[in-house]
Amino acid sequence: MSATPEPVGTLQIALAHTRRLLDHDPSAAAEQAREILKVIPRQPLAQFLLGLAYSANRQGDQAIAALRRAVELQPDLPDAWRTLADHLTAAGDTAGADYAYAQHIRFSTRDPRLLEAGAALAENRIAVAEALLREHLKQHPTDVAAIRMFAEVAARLGRYADAEALLERCLELSPSFLGARHNYAYVLQRQNKLAKSLEQVERLLAIDPRNPGFRNMHAAVLGRAGDYDRALKIYADVVKEYPTNAKVWMSYGHALKTAGQQGECVSTYRRAIELSPQLGEAYWSLANLKTFRFSEADVAVMQEQLGRNDLSEEDRFHFHFSLGKAFEDARDYAKSFEHYDRGNSLRRAMVHYDADETSQHVRRSKQLLTPEFFAAREGRGSPAPDPIFIVGLPRAGSTLLEQILSSHPLVEGTMELPDILDMARALGGGRARGEASRYPEVLADLSADQLRELGDQYIANTSIQRKTDAPFFIDKMPNNFAHVGLIQLILPRAKIIDARRHPLGCCFSGFKQHFARGQHFTYGLDDIGRYYHDYVELMAHFDAVLPGRVHRVIYETMVDDTETEVRRLLDYCGLPFDERCLRFYENDRAVRTASSEQVRRPIYRDGVDHWQHYEAWLEPLRRALGPVLESYPAVPERFDTTR
Repeated sequence: MSATPEPVGTLQIALAHTRRLLDHDPSAAAEQAREILKVIPRQPLAQFLLGLAYSANRQGDQAIAALRRAVELQPDLPDAWRTLADHLTAAGDTAGADYAYAQHIRFSTRDPRLLEAGAALAENRIAVAEALLREHLKQHPTDVAAIRMFAEVAARLGRYADAEALLERCLELSPSFLGARHNYAYVLQRQNKLAKSLEQVERLLAIDPRNPGFRNMHAAVLGRAGDYDRALKIYADVVKEYPTNAKVWMSYGHALKTAGQQGECVSTYRRAIELSPQLGEAYWSLANLKTFRFSEADVAVMQEQLGRNDLSEEDRFHFHFSLGKAFEDARDYAKSFEHYDRGNSLRRAMVHYDADETSQHVRRSKQLLTPEFFAAREGRGSPAPDPIFIVGLPRAGSTLLEQILSSHPLVEGTMELPDILDMARALGGGRARGEASRYPEVLADLSADQLRELGDQYIANTSIQRKTDAPFFIDKMPNNFAHVGLIQLILPRAKIIDARRHPLGCCFSGFKQHFARGQHFTYGLDDIGRYYHDYVELMAHFDAVLPGRVHRVIYETMVDDTETEVRRLLDYCGLPFDERCLRFYENDRAVRTASSEQVRRPIYRDGVDHWQHYEAWLEPLRRALGPVLESYPAVPERFDTTR
């Protein structure tokens, strides 16, 4: 058939017919769009309608291809950019989705006053976009398009509370603005306001149940809220829609791993590797099961991939961490350390971490949080006794303690909850990098009512994580050790357990681990050694000013004499002894941390002294730990205050 353009009238009739078919027969609509494209191959609206038809038929991979072609042919198609962004979000292409959403915002407005701001936002010139939008909103404070764009600026800068307030105003002015509601659900999720986020997502799905972006966010929020059964059903549908997308299979594998379905998650990770052999994160996902062993063929493929010139830095460091694990299992510790070291070096260059900031926080906390300070505020805060906080460092045995405690019928395990960290960040005030936080000093200014309100807020915000009627629940965010003072003030009846492991074993285990987010101190032996030193110093301070408040569990002692330590732990929590706590490995609850597979087995001693295989390379760590290493498990009588 020739490519002679059809008369405009005929084309418009054909396009209109295709649009009508979309509502009741997407397959026929796709066929009609393809017929148009046979005649006019570069027709952007027909390409867009083809993408919508594929989307309606839940053929995600084909939809992405058609929508990419549509915006390539005609970039100023805002709805095509939005639909493409929704699909890229569902397919796990975060960077591509961010770009497409920005282009959607850019081309959604025909207001010449906003075109420049939209272009700046799409090009990630955030400062320019912020200045233009701020000035525009002074003159037009109810312009919902501008408010949404300004919220996008705030979100890009990590100011999610500001973005939330802007989007609430946007929806107050225009409740049917779905793009703003989608953004609103996202910023709520980023702030861990999961109940509110879930409410918004479900409102979106009631209007557009087939939208891939809405369904993907639904699964993500459900997963973070601990509703893994519903999340898994959504992910299972998503892989049917994007069967050739490796990242979709990998995300499905993560959900299966958390739910304890190891055999199935290995298969999904393998499928991701088949589709995208250069996807280093899929290999790391296998390594991160801890109980998985790579074959010689796997090692050869990973080494071959590292030889590629076009490999991204992210894939490269994931391969190094994976090979570190592979050679560790093969007992080739020199090669293993080489890969761990190279992976950490690459990752360290990509994150910001200033060890001095951690040391300064410890000094400021010790100066403020004195016995007199706490005595003056005794009796304040929320009376709720529900939370059991497990603090310390990652890889110190906190997941084991959580598994033991959550095997008790009166205790529910949740996950590493970010609520205390978010609260401390909010109390410190939004600040640019390098500016001093008002936290912890701001704690001195909080009234009795404010302290109780914060405690009650924590209980309310975490309620979505609780799926049973057990009276107690666990929050095992390890970094909460830095906020024991805040916990004491707002939740004085909560239990606090310090999970502690030998400094070299704990720190090197953290060094071997690539964390999906946070824990930036783990990518250098000096950094992680200093962090451990600071942690011990701060916990020693709390032992002195709040005697007996924190219960400490030494990991090696728990391994050597499990029943005695479990009984001590339950006594501290005010719980009667229960035999199920000794059979914690029979507990089939979902576990989201790197130790998820290890805690599903009885306690074993193999890992306690495993760091000794790497002792030849750990001198920087020893120096950073200083007297904390020599005195373990006791603490030094004096700490170096010159840092």
